[in-house]
Amino acid sequence: MGIVVNLDVMLAKRKMKSKELAEAIGITEANLSILKSGKAKAIRFSTLEAICKELDCQPGDLLEYQE
Repeated sequence: MGIVVNLDVMLAKRKMKSKELAEAIGITEANLSILKSGKAKAIRFSTLEAICKELDCQPGDLLEYQE
């Protein structure tokens, strides 16, 4: 399975919509959707940092490895 993105879980915990997060961190909703679905091939550390800052979480809360 590989790397699983739990961004939707963190958004639900923080009661935040994707649109709000996208606006807050300065990326498009389309790019955030690609990241949420796990179809992204890469993520910039600056984007990951902005997401963690906005959601008050750690990278490990968003990304998980599954065999």
